[in-house]
Amino acid sequence: MDWAPHVTVAAIIEREGKFLLVDEVVNRTRVLNQPAGHLDEGETLIDAVIRETLEETAWHFRPCALVGVYRWRQPGGGQTFLRVAFSGEVSSHDSGRELDTGIIKSVWMTPSQLASEKHRLRSPMVLRCVEDYRFGARYSLSILSDIV
Repeated sequence: MDWAPHVTVAAIIEREGKFLLVDEVVNRTRVLNQPAGHLDEGETLIDAVIRETLEETAWHFRPCALVGVYRWRQPGGGQTFLRVAFSGEVSSHDSGRELDTGIIKSVWMTPSQLASEKHRLRSPMVLRCVEDYRFGARYSLSILSDIV
């Protein structure tokens, strides 16, 4: 069987009531997403979310908890994504760092601002992850195991 979901990671980062998001262009459309991306070969989930957050926002991220694991299939029989979302903290910002291709900028948004931009979200997982985080979803990182 050749089918497999796209495994992605996402960072849910709150600071002073605002969440860190990425304003990016995907398929010629401007969308909002968490700092997120694909798991690379040989990479742990935690290493992937740290790397993706730095590449997309220039913020140094420290994961503290697992928020959830989400499966979403694009409408119309499109690709299936398996997203592993982490919450955590950012420490320093490397303002001179060039962001990944397609990233316009990183932005901090309140939950109400995010909800008002629902039509611009890259996927429904964006808002769902924030909602789960706000409702207290936090699981120990010890739930993750890398078997080598």
